[in-house]
Amino acid sequence: MKLDKFTIGDVFETKPYKLTKEDIMRFAGEFDPQYMHLDEGKANQGIFNGIIASGIHTLAISFKLWVEEGKYGEDVIAGTRMNNIRFIKPVYPDDELHIIVKVIDKKATKNETGILTVLLSTFNDKEEKVFEGELSALIKR
Repeated sequence: MKLDKFTIGDVFETKPYKLTKEDIMRFAGEFDPQYMHLDEGKANQGIFNGIIASGIHTLAISFKLWVEEGKYGEDVIAGTRMNNIRFIKPVYPDDELHIIVKVIDKKATKNETGILTVLLSTFNDKEEKVFEGELSALIKR
């Protein structure tokens, strides 16, 4: 969708995504190799009582699910920034995540483009918010 087709206040919901322990450990092994994501013994003794997903992994899944909704389509040019990133609750193996996306700002720029800003709110299958962040992208008008 082009910038002009979005309206501030538009809300979209993504399909769900189930996260496995193997997914968590594979991602963490490469991008966030901390014990709470990789070492089950230590993680079980920690404050989360088990393996949890990296916050960066949760952010990446949230972005993936939003992009897969196809609302930007071929009109997206590039991401421009992320603001107010909050990791609210831990994400555990077998949590099923879905994202509510709300258009919170849009601004026309030069050359037939504009900046669209959305608020990504990620929930687990218990409807607990686990992540929130603002994402801005340069898209065609």
